[in-house]
Amino acid sequence: MKQTDMDGSASNTSFRDKVATVDKQGKRVWVFPHMPKGMFTKARTWLSVLYLVVFFTLPFFKYNGHPIFLINVLERKFILFGQIFWPQDFFIFGLGMVIFIVFIALFTVVFGRVFCGWMCPQTVFMEMVFRKVEYWIEGDAPSQKILARKPWNSDKIFKKVMKWTAFWAISFIIANTFLAYVIGVDELRMIISEPVSKHMGGFIALVIFTTVFFLVYSWFREQVCTVVCPYGRMQGVLLDRNSIVVSYDHVRGEPRGKFKKNQEREIGDCIDCHQCVNVCPTGIDIRNGTQLECINCTACIDACDKMMTAVNLPTGLIRYASEANITDKQPTRFTWRMKAYTAVMVVLLGVEAFLLLSRTDVGVSILRAQGQLFQEHANQKYSNLYNYKLLNKTYQEKTLELKPENFDGRIELVGKRELVVPREADIAGSMFIYIDKEDIKRRKTKLKIGVYEEGQKIDVITTSFLGPFTAN
Repeated sequence: MKQTDMDGSASNTSFRDKVATVDKQGKRVWVFPHMPKGMFTKARTWLSVLYLVVFFTLPFFKYNGHPIFLINVLERKFILFGQIFWPQDFFIFGLGMVIFIVFIALFTVVFGRVFCGWMCPQTVFMEMVFRKVEYWIEGDAPSQKILARKPWNSDKIFKKVMKWTAFWAISFIIANTFLAYVIGVDELRMIISEPVSKHMGGFIALVIFTTVFFLVYSWFREQVCTVVCPYGRMQGVLLDRNSIVVSYDHVRGEPRGKFKKNQEREIGDCIDCHQCVNVCPTGIDIRNGTQLECINCTACIDACDKMMTAVNLPTGLIRYASEANITDKQPTRFTWRMKAYTAVMVVLLGVEAFLLLSRTDVGVSILRAQGQLFQEHANQKYSNLYNYKLLNKTYQEKTLELKPENFDGRIELVGKRELVVPREADIAGSMFIYIDKEDIKRRKTKLKIGVYEEGQKIDVITTSFLGPFTAN
């Protein structure tokens, strides 16, 4: 596909017609990226080490005998930094997800796909764990290509089996850690130590997770980023000329040409060495401009800077920059889109902070029993039947008391003398509320019921009391 540039020259844009790792016949183009080296690679390596330490150790930390981080989807129980969240708190998580999406959008508008290259679990595990093991066993990209073309002799079988075994072992460790986040370390320890027959479901889950991770990192690889992940396509909508991404300075670099020693360079600074292409883990040429496959991993920056230094040309031919920085020589601007996303982000964070601060340790629900009318008693009193449900979100047993707040009346529990809620559990039951006939002025009376713990009011619940039509 040819496209005419503004200066009237023809430019080849056929790279935009297909994904870099899929050929015209729809077959996989295997990528053998060279091992990157440089300042950004070192920074990403140290950040990845921190990331991996946190990932593999966080499930083992406990507070008062309980994990500080747990995402138990099966039991609908979530623990974040020691605080338990139940399905009743799901609206807080829902708003948290909205905030995360807005944050991703804001971050992408400003910095492009930098999250993918620096913090995404797929990239961290692929490039900083599995790819390094592959380099150690099979060598750098040229050695891997030679090995791939070799017949299946003893050397190839040995290296492939060694690599696949290492990949499976790492995948097994990741699967165990992932499962520890879901069911907890204690439950995982029982699955590992006790006979398989006692924990068949857990064993099957481990095998499935291990197999999925193994296939992703040994075969599917960069296709997760270029084919499956929607984020790459999102950036096509979110990016503009002021977004800072990994960019090739085409103003300085073009027209490109081979480097000739001891000859004054009269063309662009790009020496067309293809090192930026060779190190790219998704197989693209960054000199073609921003592409959905680019994960902003900065490998091309390190490779280009190394070559520029070698030929005594200024570094930064490929760098973090916006199109406006490069083409118009403009500094980075805080655009109206960035301001709008920031404003929305601040508002949502404020709401989320309020919800977290106002969240109580006990969830209380009191509803008048459906299908039940009021009951009239001989002592000039009316009563309504209510159903209550109390949820204890803490690790300690709680004894609660319900008291009238805005009315003179009496609350009588059915079958219980006091409300004792076990830790991390809920109880349900029924109760009657009695009100004097003279205090009922309308068909429905709004009632407020105080929830007390050890004499201190911790919550107020609003409900309604149904009275007679003809009440005076």
